[in-house]
Amino acid sequence: MPTLSSLTESLSRLASAETLRRAWSLLRHAPGGGVLMGQILGNLAPYTGTIHPEVLTLEEGYTRVRMRDRRRVRNHLRSVHAIALMNLGEVATGVAMMSALPEGMRGIITHLEMDYLKKARGPITAECRAPTAVAGERREYHVQADLTDENGEVVARARAHWLIGPATH
Repeated sequence: MPTLSSLTESLSRLASAETLRRAWSLLRHAPGGGVLMGQILGNLAPYTGTIHPEVLTLEEGYTRVRMRDRRRVRNHLRSVHAIALMNLGEVATGVAMMSALPEGMRGIITHLEMDYLKKARGPITAECRAPTAVAGERREYHVQADLTDENGEVVARARAHWLIGPATH
């Protein structure tokens, strides 16, 4: 059985939509698989790991990621901090976008904005659908993630611009 660090190392070396989806296919039915997938994402992008994301769903161009409401992600108003919500929005748009990349492509975020619609309390789930990138084409894609609370109410909305292009090594 591979360890978390060996899986993370393999993913970072071979980071592609296919390896991302393959890791999820191995973990999604395992007990705690969504938490493990979140840890892998956090190891690939350490700041992402600060919110302890849990992957609920990952398909080509689609993801649902949850963040538990913990003291470490709260603000002085006892609600989830704006930057923790922004972090969740970025990971959702990034995972959705990266899972839709053709072979030999990579991406980087160039713009991220957030609308805060109401105080966020309790577990927050981000959902994002991204288009499949065109192979070999350098282009910016705009994707949106809605962040909802336990009642399904949208508490925040992230809009991200991802620059996608051919990977050069």
